Amino acid sequence: MTPTLIFDIETIPDADGLRKLYALDEEISAAQIAEMAFQKRRQATGGDFLQHHLHRVVAISCALRDRDNFKVWTLGSAQDSEAELIRRFFEGIEKYTPQLVSWNGGGFDLPVLHYRAMIHGIQAPRYWDLGEDDREFKWNNYISRYHTRHLDLMDLLAMYQPRANAPLDEIAQLCGFPGKLGMDGSKVWEAFQNGEIDAIRNYCETDVANTYLVFLRFQLMRGTLTREAYQGECDLVRGVLGKHDAPHWREFLENWPITNA
Repeated sequence: MTPTLIFDIETIPDADGLRKLYALDEEISAAQIAEMAFQKRRQATGGDFLQHHLHRVVAISCALRDRDNFKVWTLGSAQDSEAELIRRFFEGIEKYTPQLVSWNGGGFDLPVLHYRAMIHGIQAPRYWDLGEDDREFKWNNYISRYHTRHLDLMDLLAMYQPRANAPLDEIAQLCGFPGKLGMDGSKVWEAFQNGEIDAIRNYCETDVANTYLVFLRFQLMRGTLTREAYQGECDLVRGVLGKHDAPHWREFLENWPITNA
């Protein structure tokens, strides 16, 4: 069985990188630098969403389905550097060659990880293989939009049409899953400034759990899972999460009705 790895990242403005690009003094705070970048972006695009290379990764959460096991966790610790988190992510791909599953991973998460890995000098030969080392990767690799070694569920379900994209939170709720609880991506920077890195990591974990449940519903729709197998997978997830005493998992389960498993 090929392991399935669902992943999601959370980011904040790269204040140190922006300081370098804008040639700013050390006295200027990270919050001030971020606001400068937001204002510059608003003038250019009307919104304050920064370009991918200007995001700093502060959390990478994963859900892994392998044989009879399922687990959800966040890479590294709250004190680990961005480089360490990214290194761990690509080391996992190097070791297990999993199928990657994401929601908008092709549009955001992976491009950010590409830029940040390059900035930090992180190697990821398995991930970048296009058939030079493994002939199978010529026809199915992590980079191509239309290959399944990385499955961007949002992109695929929208038929690669940006105007048809849907937010994970709404799709998850419409399918009977919890959706986002207590935080969303727009609140991560504020939470980080308040020192709430654990809350960010917990939020990221619930995002990958939602993504995996939506992926299971997709597998049911396409006939890869029978209804019985689909229910068994949902029961497995519920059972694993029920063993955790963390508040974010208790809240997640409370908002996931058993009748809509």
